[in-house]
Amino acid sequence: MAADGSIIDAGTGRTPSYTDEDIRMLEELERRVRWLSTWTIHNANHLRENPDGVKVGGHQSSCASINTILTALYFHVMNEHDRIAVKPHGSPVMHAIQYLLGNQTQEKLEDFRGYGGAQSYPSRTKDNETVDFSTGSVGLGAAVTNFAALTQDYLRMKGITPADHDPGRMIAIVGDAELDEGNVYECLMDTWKHDIRNCWWVIDYNRQSLDGVVNEHLFRVIGRMFRSVGWNVITVKYGRLQMDAFKKPGGRLLKKFINECPNDVYSALAFQGGPAWRRQILEDTRADEADIGDLHDLLNSYTDDELHAVMTNLGGHSMEAVLHAFDQVQDDRPTCFIFYTIKGYGLPLMGHKDNHAGLMTPDQMDAFRKAQNVREGHEWDKFEGVRVPEAELKSQMARAPYTRRKTYRLKDQRVPVPDTLTLPRQERTSTQEAFGRILNEISRQGGMLADRIVTTSPDVTVSTNLGPWVNQRGLFGRNEKEDTFRERKVPSAQKWTRSPKGQHIELGIAENDLFLNLAALGLSESLFGGRLLPIGTLYDPFIARGLDALNYACYMDARFMLVATPSGVTLAPEGGAHQSISTPLIGMGQPGLLGYEPSFADELAEIMRYGFNYMQDEDGGAIYLRLSTRPMDQPKRELDDETKRQITLGGYWMKKPDPDAGLAIVYTGAVAPQAIAAHEALADRFPGAGLLAVTSAARLYNDWQRVERARVKGTDGGEMAHIEDLLEPLAAKARFCTVIDGHPAALAWMGAVRGHSVAPLGVDHFGQTGTPSDLYDHFAIDAKSIETAAMRAPKG
Repeated sequence: MAADGSIIDAGTGRTPSYTDEDIRMLEELERRVRWLSTWTIHNANHLRENPDGVKVGGHQSSCASINTILTALYFHVMNEHDRIAVKPHGSPVMHAIQYLLGNQTQEKLEDFRGYGGAQSYPSRTKDNETVDFSTGSVGLGAAVTNFAALTQDYLRMKGITPADHDPGRMIAIVGDAELDEGNVYECLMDTWKHDIRNCWWVIDYNRQSLDGVVNEHLFRVIGRMFRSVGWNVITVKYGRLQMDAFKKPGGRLLKKFINECPNDVYSALAFQGGPAWRRQILEDTRADEADIGDLHDLLNSYTDDELHAVMTNLGGHSMEAVLHAFDQVQDDRPTCFIFYTIKGYGLPLMGHKDNHAGLMTPDQMDAFRKAQNVREGHEWDKFEGVRVPEAELKSQMARAPYTRRKTYRLKDQRVPVPDTLTLPRQERTSTQEAFGRILNEISRQGGMLADRIVTTSPDVTVSTNLGPWVNQRGLFGRNEKEDTFRERKVPSAQKWTRSPKGQHIELGIAENDLFLNLAALGLSESLFGGRLLPIGTLYDPFIARGLDALNYACYMDARFMLVATPSGVTLAPEGGAHQSISTPLIGMGQPGLLGYEPSFADELAEIMRYGFNYMQDEDGGAIYLRLSTRPMDQPKRELDDETKRQITLGGYWMKKPDPDAGLAIVYTGAVAPQAIAAHEALADRFPGAGLLAVTSAARLYNDWQRVERARVKGTDGGEMAHIEDLLEPLAAKARFCTVIDGHPAALAWMGAVRGHSVAPLGVDHFGQTGTPSDLYDHFAIDAKSIETAAMRAPKG
């Protein structure tokens, strides 16, 4: 020990960041965190009124295994620039820590898992601002920290983050069972390619999952996996009490037992206690071992309670071992910590195989309360039962670097968007091609909008028409790398150089990674103080591959533009696997994501302009553009302001119906030519028929539902939804046909708005290869079928 009372690390010669006094204070804070997190769950299940009788739940044992780790991080290790994703079942621990820090209220803890209370799992949008990353969908909370680290690198290399914002560590607290999730390995591979920095994964290696105990020696597999992608790996198996025991005569055999004891046996012994430990250690140790007598003497030197304390003092429950491990990181290399822990540590449920969702009984909780020196009626007192002066604990908390954080959600200036996005006119084009040309024109014109756009794609950059943008803006990479083909003067349409200045992040074929990258990029302002406008492209049918990650990104309120193309059966020769069907319903049903499907290039330009603003609006969100590869003749027109407004509201009349018209055709997207042809064929017989272009079924539907809910509550004030206004000219008994290259339910609901009869056409089963004409005829979304459906009188 140094003269100033600090501890000297004999292995490195460095003075650790902590002293004996720090450890004493942190261990006392750990006791308070364990009590408050356990009590919060108990209160929700046993003391709060529950008129519906539905189980409240919670994970007292999963919380107990990470108390030491989170206490060390929040009260000693993390600084104001670090960001953390707390494993889902550790939510009460996080809330308890924020309660001690004054960032969480007692009322929220009392209402844990209740309406308006602290959330079951950490949530950026449902909890307070102290939550950096939502967790809950297993594995995604860990993986997003990798892409947050990549986003931080991107911003810093371009000088977008505030000058006083030092790089923070993106920290994930990961349950060992989360490593069964495939997206974990996808993210590790993709971010290895980008050489990410300042990322920590802290694995709670308690070796128990919901249904059982994890495989033996999993830690070795975990270590090899992280090392293979360039991570530093630090395994912390033994706590201070165990290390001290190993130094005594007989300690070698004790360590041998710990190393060789199967995970399930170790868990069972942790539940059974001291006498069981004593018997098992002696049974499993050969009687002819040279120092067997020393082992007997060592075990006899401990009472049963003391032996139990030693055997359960694994690395993740020893404050000194935890702090020592964190101190070992001296650079920005990504690091994986494997902390051995016991599920339910310090609780009566410790080690039991059924403890995942197990709850302490009232009698157990009362005994635990007394052991913690907590008086009845004072359970929520922050410093009740502490064994050190309260002022010293408060001083320890005040010194924590994390408390220097002035705000949890950073702000940046709004990116100005021009009133019109330039689109050189073409007589015939597709929406996918038009998207590429609009983006290319934004790049060519330059300015803040072009500079703040960042694109990303899972190995489909060229085939989703991002090529021209990347030619101008380049690939993002930590180091400069010239295009080899260009250097060798090999002709290629792609002239891609990689550098820190680049604005396109290329990913492997992993849709989960795309959406996690969009999630991190779409939170760049809040996390790092630099606003980006991310655009991600992929094939429309493969949205479903990453749907969990997309939902996760939207749940965090990440802002991005998702461009999905090609869509529907219109990409006919590709066959069923590449023909999307249900994606229009995703665009309607996914909260936080506003879906659009324009038919023409001028519609797309206006929607993209609106989208760049919507991504920055306080009440905005992410936007999804469902585009097509099908070239179409473009209408010769100049959009007026009202038509532009209606395009962004979700729909407008290409041909407005006469008053009390009895027939209309409603279409979306690539089937516009068929709808127009059907409407023209009906013109002689039904001269007043309308032709309605729906650019966003999602916006029309959401707006209608918003007004309907207000009517139920009596707060609508006579407001009309846009779709109600659009359908107002039609006669009460009018009939209209809806048609979409996608699931017909996306438009069929419109008949309920004013009680009209609807003939919905669309695609509801897998397609075949062929020409678009073949498949349109097969699915009855061709012009003749639209005409027939529009005229057919409803039965009854």
